[in-house]
Amino acid sequence: MAENNKVNSVSFFNSRLTSIISIALVLFLLGLILLMGLLGNQLSVYVKENISFSIVLKDNQKEAEIKKMQKSLDALPFIKSTEYISKEQAAKELEEELGENPETFLGFNPLQASIEVKLHSEYANPDSLQHIERKIKTYTSVSDLLYRKDMMQMVNDNMKRLSIILLTLAVMLMAISFVLISNTIRLLIYSKRFLIHTMKLVGATSGFIRRPFVRYNVVSGIFASILAILMLTGSLYYLQHELDGFIQLLDMKALLVVFAAVFLLGILLSVTATVFAVNKYLRMGVDKLYYI
Repeated sequence: MAENNKVNSVSFFNSRLTSIISIALVLFLLGLILLMGLLGNQLSVYVKENISFSIVLKDNQKEAEIKKMQKSLDALPFIKSTEYISKEQAAKELEEELGENPETFLGFNPLQASIEVKLHSEYANPDSLQHIERKIKTYTSVSDLLYRKDMMQMVNDNMKRLSIILLTLAVMLMAISFVLISNTIRLLIYSKRFLIHTMKLVGATSGFIRRPFVRYNVVSGIFASILAILMLTGSLYYLQHELDGFIQLLDMKALLVVFAAVFLLGILLSVTATVFAVNKYLRMGVDKLYYI
């Protein structure tokens, strides 16, 4: 008798461990999709806020007027930062790129002073840029405005495409996750189907019968969520080790939201799958219990 109890205990532990690992792997994949979405969004913000455009200034502008204009630009809500580049600095930068100073063979500096502007990410799109261009050209000191429309359009198009792909993957993986977790939990409850029927016969309510199964699988879901979060943390640590500066692209608050979402999904999916599985056997007649 003691030996049978020991065998049952080992079997129970193995089945629960298998269930936790299965759910954890599914949650890990869901977490990866969420992290990819988060990383894609942060990367989009980083790229957009580092695409600068040049406000070319007219010649013979006084430094006081330029400083005043720069201060005015910094106060605009769509501008993240500005940097003034004088004619001399522009010539020096060109010399570093070409290896030769243009003044040595032209006899004069052909470059114009400019202000390099970086926008906040939400304004770095073609529609907003048209409004920004009209606004900036109202300044009398401005000679021209130079920026890569094609590059900004390409970044926005690629990010929209990536968002659609990630959203589709997330929906598909969510559906697959529910099916896998549901099947895992259904196998655990399968061995208790006659106990469920016996409890029905003695007058136990559906809620009373479901309660211990839900409690059991909530605990399993919590352990699986913690395991999935540890796996995600390990993956991030590995990527940071392999790709220096990778972690800087991730916002820690958003990362905590992802971990919280994985934790809640582990509980929610486990509870939902348990309710569906128990309800199946609650509705089943005694004859069918022998043939499923």
